[in-house]
Amino acid sequence: MMSQPQLNEFIPPPECPVFEPSWEEFSDPFAYINKIRPIAEKTGICKVRPPPDWQPPFACDVDRLKFTPRIQRLNELEAQTRVKLNFLDQIAKFWELQGCTLKIPHVERKILDLYQLNKLVNEEGGFDAVCRERRWTKISTKMGFAPGKAIGSHLRAHYERILYPYNVFQTGDHLPVCPLFIMFSFLQYFDTEKQTQTGLFHLVKVVWWSFTSLTFTYFLLQRATLTNDTKDKEYTPHDLPQRQSVQPQETCSIARRAKRMRSERGCVKTEPGEICENRPNLRRRMGTYAAKPQPDIRENMITKAAFSNVLSTQVDQYMCLVCGSGTAEDRLLLCDGCDDSYHIFCLIPPLHDVPKGDWRCPKCLAQECGKPPVAFGFEQASRSYTLQSFGDMADSFKSDYFNMPVHMVPTELVEKEFWRLVSTIEEDVTVEYGADIASKEFGSGFPVKNSHFEVSSEDEHYLSSGWNLNNMPVLDASVLTHITADICGMKLPWLYVGMCFSSFCWHIEDHWSYSINYLHWGEPKTWYGAPGYAAEHLETVMKNLAPELFESQPDLLHQLVTIMNPNTLMNNGVPIYRTNQCAGEFVITFPRAYHSGFNQGFNFAEAVNFCTMDWMPIGRNCVTHYRELSRYCVFSHDEMVCNMALKADTMDVDLAETVQKEMAIMVDGEEELREKIDKMGVVQCRQVDYELLPDEERQCFKCRTTCYLSGITCDCSPGKMVCLHHAQDLCSCPHSNLTLHYKFTLDELIPMKASVKQRVESYKDWLHDVQDILENKGNKKRCLEELHGLVEQAETKTFPQTSLLDQLRKVTSEADKVAVMAQQLLNGKRQTRYRSGGGKSQNQNELTVEELRCFVRQFDNLPCNIRQAPLLKDLVDPGG
Repeated sequence: MMSQPQLNEFIPPPECPVFEPSWEEFSDPFAYINKIRPIAEKTGICKVRPPPDWQPPFACDVDRLKFTPRIQRLNELEAQTRVKLNFLDQIAKFWELQGCTLKIPHVERKILDLYQLNKLVNEEGGFDAVCRERRWTKISTKMGFAPGKAIGSHLRAHYERILYPYNVFQTGDHLPVCPLFIMFSFLQYFDTEKQTQTGLFHLVKVVWWSFTSLTFTYFLLQRATLTNDTKDKEYTPHDLPQRQSVQPQETCSIARRAKRMRSERGCVKTEPGEICENRPNLRRRMGTYAAKPQPDIRENMITKAAFSNVLSTQVDQYMCLVCGSGTAEDRLLLCDGCDDSYHIFCLIPPLHDVPKGDWRCPKCLAQECGKPPVAFGFEQASRSYTLQSFGDMADSFKSDYFNMPVHMVPTELVEKEFWRLVSTIEEDVTVEYGADIASKEFGSGFPVKNSHFEVSSEDEHYLSSGWNLNNMPVLDASVLTHITADICGMKLPWLYVGMCFSSFCWHIEDHWSYSINYLHWGEPKTWYGAPGYAAEHLETVMKNLAPELFESQPDLLHQLVTIMNPNTLMNNGVPIYRTNQCAGEFVITFPRAYHSGFNQGFNFAEAVNFCTMDWMPIGRNCVTHYRELSRYCVFSHDEMVCNMALKADTMDVDLAETVQKEMAIMVDGEEELREKIDKMGVVQCRQVDYELLPDEERQCFKCRTTCYLSGITCDCSPGKMVCLHHAQDLCSCPHSNLTLHYKFTLDELIPMKASVKQRVESYKDWLHDVQDILENKGNKKRCLEELHGLVEQAETKTFPQTSLLDQLRKVTSEADKVAVMAQQLLNGKRQTRYRSGGGKSQNQNELTVEELRCFVRQFDNLPCNIRQAPLLKDLVDPGG
């Protein structure tokens, strides 16, 4: 009996299709992929197992392969976990700048989710509303705590102590303005030359200090009572895990499993009021900070001596910028950023004591915390590896982590543990991934011609195999053959060296192309995929569940740095499928299919992109989408289409039909844009060879698309170009100053479009003629010479090798045999008459009259006419 899954335990998605082609099917990769496409594109990804005997030798130059991997901290990969960590970073930075350290408390033996607590309080209207309407129990229930344990009061205490000051700061209420303060400032300004305190000034000052001191005393008493009532005696404050400063060791311990909630982190168990000084500082992209909890405010009540200082009338050396007084010097803070002074009880909310570390005033705090976050990305490891050294490290890590030999660890266990690790802030596991290693530099895992690897005679067929990833992008049926540049990762394979838990994040391929991945050897690679039709749904769900990430990084999903739990996506209606790719298996991803995954252990994979003709309209839609997002293109779609059109005479006719549609859309669109430019008043133009320019010199300044057919420049902005869609965005100069750069005139584009159309129509005409002949359509039969002409036309114009062409060749050959025999009969008849002089022929090969009539009747069954037929009919039936 199956056990019920635990709460939040990962539930594997359904499996994607697995295909096992026969040798015949396997002989043509694109034909087979096209065959399985109707099934596989519904799941976005599929697995292909080659025939058992297809085992290419591993040809990579292992001795030369040395790489520097990326560092991946698992809980920073997952979108929702990263949002929480970023929030904790902000809270910790806020307190560190005020000289305090953040410690995350425990409630009910669980680390308190400060992010969720903050979010729920904000959704309920804020701290004051929740207190006023007594909603803390409701919030504790929403956070998953059992009712009836008075957890709400604990949550209130933690919120008020840790989050409330931060939220006051966020609302901008930390710089108070008071009528008394305004009056004080005015009087101080008015009396600056005398440097004396007038009676009115002194009176205002005494009233102000009495008011603020009493208010602060009341505030402290309230906070002390609250803390005394709600203090959780059982929890131990938890230090936020050290992140972003982890450096890989020279040994194999770079990513050991974190010791959860233990003192081994370098911080002994402390009481809530203590400061942990012996732990390393937290450093992250947002800045350097060390988070400390506020000291217990009950120990920091205002003393009588401090209160008496309020009434001091001495001339003050440092003046509080809020109240204007320099009294209560032991409560006066000097900002470590700008040297401005503030009383701790003049701040909103007041500080309970003078911080022990550096302190920043509200103005400096706002400047520091208001800095935009740095875009998230992977950093490179500090050391390089060979395959051998990386494998030693990877195997040691996995065996140590699971405490068993690597081959004994079940894939299901690794999968559940991976998704648990990426969703926790309590553990930091760091791994490394050798990703996007150029095969051009170190050699492909597949054998290639003219390489260092010596291929045995029995393995030579792998050099030209279509499933060799070096060949697939440049096969005749791949449209990427019409891109002249070598594009790493798209036309040239990339290599991937994985270890346990190293992952590839949710992404779709550049230009929404296909991809194919082959696992040469090693432990499995676990994949997740979503079909192309669900791409926008997946993006919407991720943006809705982690909006904070996309606000600062709108193109986040293009950066390949973010994952989200497949269960979360499935719960929000996104169809997700999975598979375990084992050594010797291919995984294919389909256009616009999001995919992600992780490695089960040490392995070596190779991947490349390819594009077939069914992709072409998808690719054009992708370029339009990139233009809307202002995202760079990897290549020019229009350039690829034009290169294909220039070879229309020999183009595959099925491809020509697709290119014809592409040319029509492209030329019609370009014609419309040039009319718009003409109406704007752009009169200068110049023809250029765009393909000779580097891509960065022909990118639209506005939308970053790669210009090919045309672009706009102005002398006022050298080095800048815009596409015709954004001609208005280049500069403010008169439109007559602008220059249109074009690759082709419209008079040149239209014949190119026509040539592709002619290619398509010539095949359609040929097809129509052949079908008429074979099906004996029409009242008049074609002559045998026309059949020969159609066969020759198919060969010279490289029409597809279809069954129809085979049938045409067959009937033409049969008609040829009949024609030859008929000619021989005609030749024999004449010779016999001449030789025998009317007597009986002695030739044993002569036919009887009945046999000749039977042969002549075969003419009627031929799909064509032969010129000998009338003569033989006259011979059989002279009076006919």
